[in-house]
Amino acid sequence: MWRVIRQVLRTGILTETAPAPTHEEARAVQRIHQDILDVLGRALAIRHVDAGSCNGCELEIHALGNPYYNIEGLGIRFVASPRHADLLLVTGPVARNMEEALRRTHAATPDPKLVVAVGDCACDGGIFGESYASCGRVANVLPVDFTVPGCPPSPRQILTGILAVVARAHAGPA
Repeated sequence: MWRVIRQVLRTGILTETAPAPTHEEARAVQRIHQDILDVLGRALAIRHVDAGSCNGCELEIHALGNPYYNIEGLGIRFVASPRHADLLLVTGPVARNMEEALRRTHAATPDPKLVVAVGDCACDGGIFGESYASCGRVANVLPVDFTVPGCPPSPRQILTGILAVVARAHAGPA
């Protein structure tokens, strides 16, 4: 133990301080937060549903919570119940045994509800497609408002997709 303490004292602190956001970045975050408030009147609540994915997309979604992406700082949070959600974030091809659960989750989400399909599997069935075990893409089961392709898409692409669907909802029907 003393050897470890001596090494820590000898090495010192190796981490850097977090960079301060630029004025433009701070304004962009404020604008995004205001857009979310204009659409919903409160923070955006997301319910994530894994409909049968390989968990690649989930790893990227979890990265949204780290300090670099800081999704909570934008006024976006994940919730455990679809009854508290404004947006469903669905990953994976819809497995047959998840079809009814996904429909019930969608039905339990209050209006106006948004659905974002994340990853190639959710967007077009991916390598799994449609079969006896898979319904394929999410749009075969639910109406989808926005798709974020990629295998897996980066956290930045996922965040861009979430913000795009909120902006589209803010703009209203075309």
